Amino acid sequence: MQQAEFVPIDFAPALVNVENTPDGGFILSSPMPLEPCEESMGVLLRRWATDTPDRIFIGERDSSGAWSTLTYRETACLSDAIAQALIDRKLGADRPVMILSGNSVSHALLVLGCFFAGVPVAPVSAAYSLLSDDFFKLKAIFSEVKPALIYVEDGTTFSRALHALDLSGVEVVIRNGQVDGVPTSSFATLLETHATDAVEHAFARVGSGTVAKLLFSSGSTGQPKGILNTHGMLCANQQMLAQIWPFTKTTPPVLVDWLPWSHTFGGNHNFNLVLKRGGTLYIDEGKPVPGLVLKTVKNLAEVSPTIYFNVPSGFAMLLPHLERDEALRHNFFKKLQLIFYAGAALPQDLWLRLEAVAILATGHKVPMTSSWGSTETSPLATSAHFPIDKAGVIGLPCPGVSLKMLPNGEKYELRVKGPHVTPGYLNRPDLTRDAFDADGFYKIGDAGIFADPADPSRGISFAGRIAEDYKLTTGTWVHVGKTRLEAITTAAPLLQDALVTGHDRAYVGILAWPNIAACRELCGDSEAALTVGELVRRKEVVDHVHRAMAIYNETHIGSATRVRRVMLMTEPPSIDANEITDKGYINQRASLDRRENLVERLYAAKPDPEVIIVP
Repeated sequence: MQQAEFVPIDFAPALVNVENTPDGGFILSSPMPLEPCEESMGVLLRRWATDTPDRIFIGERDSSGAWSTLTYRETACLSDAIAQALIDRKLGADRPVMILSGNSVSHALLVLGCFFAGVPVAPVSAAYSLLSDDFFKLKAIFSEVKPALIYVEDGTTFSRALHALDLSGVEVVIRNGQVDGVPTSSFATLLETHATDAVEHAFARVGSGTVAKLLFSSGSTGQPKGILNTHGMLCANQQMLAQIWPFTKTTPPVLVDWLPWSHTFGGNHNFNLVLKRGGTLYIDEGKPVPGLVLKTVKNLAEVSPTIYFNVPSGFAMLLPHLERDEALRHNFFKKLQLIFYAGAALPQDLWLRLEAVAILATGHKVPMTSSWGSTETSPLATSAHFPIDKAGVIGLPCPGVSLKMLPNGEKYELRVKGPHVTPGYLNRPDLTRDAFDADGFYKIGDAGIFADPADPSRGISFAGRIAEDYKLTTGTWVHVGKTRLEAITTAAPLLQDALVTGHDRAYVGILAWPNIAACRELCGDSEAALTVGELVRRKEVVDHVHRAMAIYNETHIGSATRVRRVMLMTEPPSIDANEITDKGYINQRASLDRRENLVERLYAAKPDPEVIIVP
């Protein structure tokens, strides 16, 4: 099979203005001004429905497994119908829509209908409905949003979650299935509504200050809180991306994407990128978990993306398939212009494997990049829109963004200002007030350093979250994010993720979640005969981790970086306990609190056999 063709791309120049501040910090900004952009997200759909009406906008697998697609014209017509249905129900700023389902065409149409009608929409993580035992987060979000309408894709699947809510006065709309004991409406009735001039009147009133979405934070630092996402924020953010990625104008992006629309990465960055550039989005019903990743593989074997977005755990599960399947590899790289990771730091071993498989497919490296931001910043704040050769670089401020860097020990606390930043939190003026400093910069809670202190144009490197770092009893600061990433990389591929321990103790330890698939492969357990507990105690696994950490310690000799003890955990992180988001980001603080007994075992004077002592 011939190598896939590699198409070079053009980025905006890597330029930055640097202003010194009296406290020894900096304010960075782009010399490229932010160009005028749309007032509301619905304008984008209307544009492409006129300019490219027959281009496919969105597709998903139907019940037969075939791709079912909608053009821009069809999408706009159906979104108009939904907008009219929402107007008929008198929905508005104080009567929002709540979505409990995963990604789907119906989900997309409802969001777009809300955009047209000026109705805030709150897509809620499906994990809070399907993976939770107590529905605590779901009930809290429901109480904050106070929706007039709730949409679920399948009533049967979400039945338990719906029964956990007080649905008095709330219309429940379902596409499939049923909910025993709960009155419901059919999604088809929304699609069959005849659009009138009322839609155009409502659409004309939607402006940059209109709330488009109520997104709830992933909970990496606490319980989810409602973040106001205005049309102006989202439009400005996509204009920033358009200016630093000019290649997306000449090649409208084609995405095969699973990232959940309840989060800003999938729902704002990726979905809105397709809208901004008139591209095509194929919904990937797969996920980076055993079994479901095979659905992703099937989709990528049929559809060639131009940009591929994923989180590190997703790349880790996809890579073995790309490495051994030539046909899949060829189709994946056939039109691929850019590989993008976010959500967590990408271990360097995965970076190098991605480069190697790209060269195998195309004869060239495919550019890999990342950006940085949060739900509060729409999410794009900085971007590495220039060549980088290793993970960790988060780039430079985008057009229109000011980045404040406050000295904080050996690194800098990062703060953000710009038209893409949220005006605040739903029903929480206290959180809104505390989130901004006296100069109006949003306090995101992350830290960074210059990738090259002598040349700021080389970008900023992510240096973890300020709140995660701690001191040993020696008074030495431990930089959790850096230690975690380097330890996982050194022990690759056996560690999936890790908690860095040692707060108010004499040395650093690691509580690690094993990569089960890699451990089984190492032990020759292809039939999964061993339990997870048996697997992590196997000599092959223990010896691998022991050797890897010994190698790590050869170049990390200081007390703040040297790892003295490791324990492999068998219980997965809990979403109810706020340990993990459905994108796979680990909440270090919550996990350590919940697993305090394991921390005590790790530091016991006479450790049990499951603790790996590292020289």
